[in-house]
Amino acid sequence: MILQALTQYYEDLVEKDQIARPGWAKAKISYALCIDTEGELKQIIPLIEETGGKKPQPQQFNLPAPVKRTMGIASNFLWDNSTYLLGIDAKKNPERSMKCFKVCKELHHTLLDGKDNDVIRGVLNFFDHWEPSNADNCPVLKDEYDAIIGGANLLFRVNGEFVHDNNDVRSAWQDYYDHIEGDMRQCLVTGKESVIAAVHPAIKGVDGAQSTGAAMVSFNASAFCSYGQDQSYNAPVSKYAAFAYTSALNHLLSDRKNVQKIGDTSIVCWAEGAEPQYQEFTYAALFGQEEEGLTEDDIRDALAKLADGKPVPERGLEASRPFYILGLSPNSARLSVRFFYRDTFGNLMKNVNSHHKRMEIVRPAYDRFNTIPLWAMLNETVNPNSKEKNASPVMAGATARAIFTGSMYPAALLEQTMLRIRAEHNVNRGKAAIIKAYFLRNQHNDCPKEVLTVALNEASTNPAYTLGRLFSLYEAVQEDANPGINATIKDKYFNSAASTPATIFPFLDNLCQKHLRKINTSKRIWYEQQIRKLAEVFGEAYPSRLSLPQQGSFNLGYYHQTQKRYEKKEDK
Repeated sequence: MILQALTQYYEDLVEKDQIARPGWAKAKISYALCIDTEGELKQIIPLIEETGGKKPQPQQFNLPAPVKRTMGIASNFLWDNSTYLLGIDAKKNPERSMKCFKVCKELHHTLLDGKDNDVIRGVLNFFDHWEPSNADNCPVLKDEYDAIIGGANLLFRVNGEFVHDNNDVRSAWQDYYDHIEGDMRQCLVTGKESVIAAVHPAIKGVDGAQSTGAAMVSFNASAFCSYGQDQSYNAPVSKYAAFAYTSALNHLLSDRKNVQKIGDTSIVCWAEGAEPQYQEFTYAALFGQEEEGLTEDDIRDALAKLADGKPVPERGLEASRPFYILGLSPNSARLSVRFFYRDTFGNLMKNVNSHHKRMEIVRPAYDRFNTIPLWAMLNETVNPNSKEKNASPVMAGATARAIFTGSMYPAALLEQTMLRIRAEHNVNRGKAAIIKAYFLRNQHNDCPKEVLTVALNEASTNPAYTLGRLFSLYEAVQEDANPGINATIKDKYFNSAASTPATIFPFLDNLCQKHLRKINTSKRIWYEQQIRKLAEVFGEAYPSRLSLPQQGSFNLGYYHQTQKRYEKKEDK
């Protein structure tokens, strides 16, 4: 299903002329080797472009598709690194470099012999006359020598014309690519009889994977070679389909603006028809990515319409459009599919909208997000002091999948959030929102709906929720009695109050009475009234122990009451 969807996306991009056709691919080139018709190297031209204040990057060219390299020697046509085009590199293995140069030379003669124009003559003469052993003494290479042998990609330019733009050269490559012989079988992707790809092109751009590219489909162990079929003949995919799906995926991954990260997973998404507004809206609605001309009110209104199955014509969005989300994680030289989601765009936005409603909770004035993006939500499960700032990959993937499909949140999301609360002795907006959303979707009697409100529910008599409110009031009394105190009861007793209230709340009651004596009469009376009202819920004794869902109720009560306190201060 993944390969079929990517192949269809490739064909949609081809129709819009936004991607290279079969046999061609985008490649980053750092230098042009300028030669004349006799094949003499005349000049080296850097092909570096500025990228808006960032580090200059090599230019991209539409070139003959690269070969898949493992440990063997295989050359690209018309472009490659210095090992193949010049027979030199920084690896200090001249014998292997010479073999690479000879393979490259043979490939160009195979494709271009028998064809005659100035550009072709220049390329063939270069390979016939160039001596890698004399490259160190070439004055043209002198200024850029270290950069060139360091692995930069090079291409040819003859008398001011890029060789890959020459019609005769392009025809020679296309004929060669289209008529490569191979095993004819039925393709699992297209269903047609086609030449099967022994190995699939590499996929680049997944963070953490090999920079030279990794494979999403590959077989190189005997355990996977059933019925004597090795390499990718074990699951036959045609050369066309292999090129199409990898080109489409590389196209998605090449635009870093359209690649989102959660944990170690790189996420890309696309709609049938290859219309970019669907991607842009998804990244804004789910990941909080800012889009020009798209405010939070616009997102909220559009989400509501799409959730009801209605189109958003001003944004060019249709609820019925098929939509795909793919999450990829690095796995050595391969890629792991963390999740793959297919549905209509309207259903996806309905699930996202429901998730945002579940996450809605009273927010502090300093919080800039009206809705909490997925990355910010997952960051609440990470130790801010650790070197590794990514959320657990398995938990992050399961959480994303739950949001996309509208299914239950993983238990690990709640566990990691509660672990951070116990470690930090604090319940912020993000953590409180996670607890609220989790128990709204994964319902539990110990954390009922009456406590899962956006703001403080003063009518609730849930014991755990009331304990959280009471602890917040005790903290407020202490702060009023001792302004600027370094360590509050939250720092010392929060965890024990949330887990074993019967052992700590009697002590906190006595401590609160001492603090109340230091506060002026009118404020003291107000505090006493509020505390008495909450204490009536428990009668003679506090609960001896709170379960994990009850601790969630406690944390929500604490957070709601604390935000109410801050609200009072702002009103005054």
